Amino acid sequence: MSDFHTRKRICVLPGDGIGIEVMNAALPVLQALNLPFDLEFGDIGWECWKREGNTVPDETWKKISDCDATLLGAITSKPLAETEAELPPHLQGQNRRYVSPVIQLRQNLDLYANVRPVTDMTGENRFRFVVIRENTEGLYAGLDFGRIPDAFLPLLEEREALGAPWHRDGQEDATISVRLQTRSGLERIFEYAFEYAANQGFERVTFVDKPMVLRHSSAFARRVFEGVAQRYPGIEGVIENVDAVALWMVQRPERFSVVVAENMFGDILSDLGAGVMGGLGFAPSGNFGKLGAYFEPVHGSAPAHAGLNKANPSAMFMAIALMLEHLGYPQEARYVTAAVSRVSRSTVRTYDMGGSHTTAQVGEAIIGECVSMAALTSTERPISNSHLGATHVEAL
Repeated sequence: MSDFHTRKRICVLPGDGIGIEVMNAALPVLQALNLPFDLEFGDIGWECWKREGNTVPDETWKKISDCDATLLGAITSKPLAETEAELPPHLQGQNRRYVSPVIQLRQNLDLYANVRPVTDMTGENRFRFVVIRENTEGLYAGLDFGRIPDAFLPLLEEREALGAPWHRDGQEDATISVRLQTRSGLERIFEYAFEYAANQGFERVTFVDKPMVLRHSSAFARRVFEGVAQRYPGIEGVIENVDAVALWMVQRPERFSVVVAENMFGDILSDLGAGVMGGLGFAPSGNFGKLGAYFEPVHGSAPAHAGLNKANPSAMFMAIALMLEHLGYPQEARYVTAAVSRVSRSTVRTYDMGGSHTTAQVGEAIIGECVSMAALTSTERPISNSHLGATHVEAL
């Protein structure tokens, strides 16, 4: 069993929309399992922007830095015009830039590895794999331009001389995005993938790219991947095309173990993996780096469903399971994951699973399953059965 003498501090950021509701439903599992965690609640997201023109207040950054891990509910993002319109009047017209809190967390804390486990929720263990997405580079590196910058003109003119015209609409009526990949960035994500495979008992790491089209950048990434793979002789390293992986992930998910990809390909494949396991209502995410880690469901804030108490809290529970594993509580993490699977196969279901139960009711059922499993195996400490309503965040 885990060492229950060392207390951990968790920064809890409910965020926006259904983030508050799923956090309310899932957070009491920590108390129900009698885990030695102290919770520090903080503000983040759209309401912070509307109040002070800053989506992550300084006080929140301090709490994140002081804690062992961060648990995030959900974040609302809106188009550029709406971000300006919803600022307080005294902050409008000051060229304040809305930056997604998620992007800020990943960049400021250098959380370069996004981990998305894909689990067979039927309980039959037909497949178990994970998509590891590079979080800081690739096509999401921020080199996205609404016009052709002057600095790119010589490159485009060179391509035109080779028979690849680009100027049909002119410099002002064309856009360009750049996929940035560095040796250091690729090395650390590949090393993370192989280490993850070794620690989790996987025997293969699949690097997903598009080498027949993105020839030069893919060739560069391949050399880095193969160099890292040589340091892990007990784990097979293979390279596959992203489109083929998408097909096989749907038809034969058991083919995969650890899938690692650059930012955009990883983004797409991780959501596809969520569909394979039953939908975004079950999909958790962990973000890791040298300066910390944060955990979240990936379904977003779903403003249209906020306040209806109908969102599926399962992904929030799965995110908590990832956090427990990271903090050294693997058995408790297994309780939570197994409980989500059991409830998903029961008649207690939210609307997205064809049921009519509320967020709170599904949360109570999952926690009840956790407590039952823990009670069967725990001899070191009592398990609380007074978890219902134990922790609420609406007042934040």
